[in-house]
Amino acid sequence: MSEASGFLELYKLRVREFVREPAILFWVFGFPILLAIGLGMAFREKPIELVSVGVVTSASSDAVESALRAHPGFRVEELAAEDAARELRLGKVALVVGAPPGPGAELEYRYDATNPEGVLARARVDDALQRAAGRTDPRAFREVLVTEPGSRYVDFLIPGLLGMNILSGGMYGIGFALVEMRSRKLLKRLAATPMKRSHFLLATIASRMTVALVEVGLMLGFGKLFFDMEFNGGFLAATALCLLAAASFSGMGLLVATRTKKIEVVSGLINLVMLPMFVVSGVFFSSERFPDAVQPIVRALPLTALNDALRAVLLEGEDLSAQLVRIGILVAWGAISFVVALKLFRWN
Repeated sequence: MSEASGFLELYKLRVREFVREPAILFWVFGFPILLAIGLGMAFREKPIELVSVGVVTSASSDAVESALRAHPGFRVEELAAEDAARELRLGKVALVVGAPPGPGAELEYRYDATNPEGVLARARVDDALQRAAGRTDPRAFREVLVTEPGSRYVDFLIPGLLGMNILSGGMYGIGFALVEMRSRKLLKRLAATPMKRSHFLLATIASRMTVALVEVGLMLGFGKLFFDMEFNGGFLAATALCLLAAASFSGMGLLVATRTKKIEVVSGLINLVMLPMFVVSGVFFSSERFPDAVQPIVRALPLTALNDALRAVLLEGEDLSAQLVRIGILVAWGAISFVVALKLFRWN
């Protein structure tokens, strides 16, 4: 058997193993879609969120309540002082307004300054009441609500979920498979064949890249069909990035499993690698939110590079030539991981 045909047989073996496992198919293809549906529904276009406000009963509380009800966005409830304090403590209202005893007297706003909802309620309530009292703004303004495709949260989310799924597939799909084969003595049997270690590891990576190709079409197609996403960049460029990332993450999966013998150990190692990136690499929110001091570390992570590159290509219409630094980060992580894994790999 030639080296090429041996590599091909190993590749087909890994693909067949993947397809025959329903649980793996669900976690690779089904779970990301369900996650996208859930988060997409949570952040879908919906009416303005109502802010719950309690108004303490007094001689002028009716005027305050009427002024607030005249503006959309408030759920107003008139309460006795004791009830208002209890509702605020239990989080049933975000703000309590102490109505003044007479015209011109100062208002009292009671809220939790550590609660973002309370801070927002204070600003919106004060704006409504000041306008009702005759305040005029020195400059006119108009509000434009952003709802068009390309600028919504779901448009930001889908590339992040795709990157997260490729990372988890590369780490779990490769790491778990190797450790399971080692624990079942399958790798030891392969050691008796003339197969090269490099062919075995490359075939494993190639099978993962094939799965990633399906993931790209499935996730982006789902985003287009269900959320009407608009892709300003090329689908082929995004596919190329995902294939490169799949190879890079597979190399990392090989490295963590290169000598590990127990599923529990490799699970801990994989989570140690993945979970920090899930948090800081811009899957669910921008990685720019982290302090400037840690930004060099965040940007050097492979998942950050992939997510940023995917969003630049798909949402901003940039080409691959503008992503050379991020591509270099992915190549470096994958190449170093594969070389070290090849050096350390043992069949038994």
